[in-house]
Amino acid sequence: MAIHLPRIINSKKVPKGYFVVYVGENQKRFVIPVSFLNQSSFQDLLGMSQEEFGYSHPTGGLIIPCNEDTFLEVTSRLN
Repeated sequence: MAIHLPRIINSKKVPKGYFVVYVGENQKRFVIPVSFLNQSSFQDLLGMSQEEFGYSHPTGGLIIPCNEDTFLEVTSRLN
């Protein structure tokens, strides 16, 4: 039996149902499903972003101030 997890995709275009976040010191770009917004662990990452950057994100995408490994660990557990 397979488990289907929402995908994190690397794409220049942002498909419908996805949005862009920038993660870590190097602000690596990730395109992630909007369904992550309903998950409490992802909301914790959003809270970190709001505390550090407020609601102004000059890159046009959301900046998540954690390292890439932490971000990938959190998002890998979301479904």
